[in-house]
Amino acid sequence: MSKNGRKIVAPVIIAFCVIVYYIIVVFVFICIDGIPLFVKIPGILIPVAFIGVSVFVLRERINEVRSGEEDDLGKY
Repeated sequence: MSKNGRKIVAPVIIAFCVIVYYIIVVFVFICIDGIPLFVKIPGILIPVAFIGVSVFVLRERINEVRSGEEDDLGKY
């Protein structure tokens, strides 16, 4: 495995775990019948937004590693 490949493994594993967690949360909100609609909608939309943010952050980190930038301090 290349040096860049090792730096990508941890963010991918963390993002995968976070995404699976939020998918489970969404599934629970969809499946439970006793939850009112005004609670169910935010309970589904907020985790879906977090999934989107997680994917975006993962793509940004992969781009940083591929470009060779080791830390975020180089931007400032």
